Amino acid sequence: MTKRDLLRIKDLSREEIDHLIERAGALKSGAKKRTPPLKGKIITLLFEKPSTRTRVSFEAAVLSLGGRAIFLAADTTQLSRGEPIGDTAQVLSRYCDGIILRTHSHSRLEEFALNSRVPVINGLSDRFHPCQILADLFTIREFLGDYQEVRVAYLGDGNNVANSWIEACGRIGFQLALAFPPGFEADREVLKETQDLYPDRIEVFSDPKSAVAGADVVYTDVWISMGQDKDEEQVRQTFAGFQVNAELMAAAKPGARFMHCLPAHRGWEVTDEVLAGPQSVILTQAENRLHFQKALLEMFIR
Repeated sequence: MTKRDLLRIKDLSREEIDHLIERAGALKSGAKKRTPPLKGKIITLLFEKPSTRTRVSFEAAVLSLGGRAIFLAADTTQLSRGEPIGDTAQVLSRYCDGIILRTHSHSRLEEFALNSRVPVINGLSDRFHPCQILADLFTIREFLGDYQEVRVAYLGDGNNVANSWIEACGRIGFQLALAFPPGFEADREVLKETQDLYPDRIEVFSDPKSAVAGADVVYTDVWISMGQDKDEEQVRQTFAGFQVNAELMAAAKPGARFMHCLPAHRGWEVTDEVLAGPQSVILTQAENRLHFQKALLEMFIR
């Protein structure tokens, strides 16, 4: 069987996304297979960036499916001494049955996958964060029902999370409203591709309140991502007005849910009042990474 990688949401069909979300729901409710699907399988987690939720959810998913997880921090490997990423991929893929790579550069992820003999799953790159957004669709279904008939408003930095939301819109066709400050827009190529597919389903605003109007889900992410060297005061000025607070949530649909992929910079992109408020689903959202990634591992690791 030809190996498959999951580097971005475009690597999945709509039907596969639907199946994964259904399976995640079944696994969360306690459904199991008689033979653990990863019995005898070894999954390596190679992380070049720090992680809490991605690491623990994937390790727990592997173990609960009967497999073994090996965690490697890149600075403890020969990568830290300049070994080419392709050489590392060729060797590691002879030791294990699948690899989760969390890395700074998406091109580095692509090179790794090209040289790997086993499936590679993107645990985060600078361009995409597919596992997060796919699991978030599962959370939306859990709270709101049909994830195709929702309006999602994403506010803030046009980063890897924003790019994956745009790709998810291109696969599912839900309503997506985006608001970025000047100079912090999402990837133009990714945005154009989805706008060409669904010109009436995706909108870009400069005003956060316009984006949030009528939204079922209000979503944001940190303004300064890990490893970025930005002047904090300049960031605060640039993103002024993009903070998700009670006033901004009031502009959304009554009963709208607030989502954040965490970790959150409290008092910056979101207030404590919203983060800990009744509309916030961030803890269930974090938990659902585990259930969705079980479904993902079942599909990709053979």
